Amino acid sequence: MIRFLIIAALLSVVCRWAFGRWPWDFLKPAPTRSQAVFRARKLLDVSADASHAQIIEAHKRLVSQVHPDRGGSAAQVHEANAARDILIDQLPPSEKPR
Repeated sequence: MIRFLIIAALLSVVCRWAFGRWPWDFLKPAPTRSQAVFRARKLLDVSADASHAQIIEAHKRLVSQVHPDRGGSAAQVHEANAARDILIDQLPPSEKPR
């Protein structure tokens, strides 16, 4: 039994090293678009009916907090940019700027 556990642990480490993910990560379902929109709204702290101007204002506010010059990281800025892009893509064509 201990031999089985050791082999399983070693295979898990090899999987992590080879694929960059743990074996149980392959069992998780892929995130859906609605989950991405939900996370973006939560990150930018905007409502579901936020306008283009509100999304841009929330993005500017967040980036000013997480910018690398203010102690944040580039990854946080990229995440904020992605959230902004997702929410702007969800807007109806009449609300998007030309």
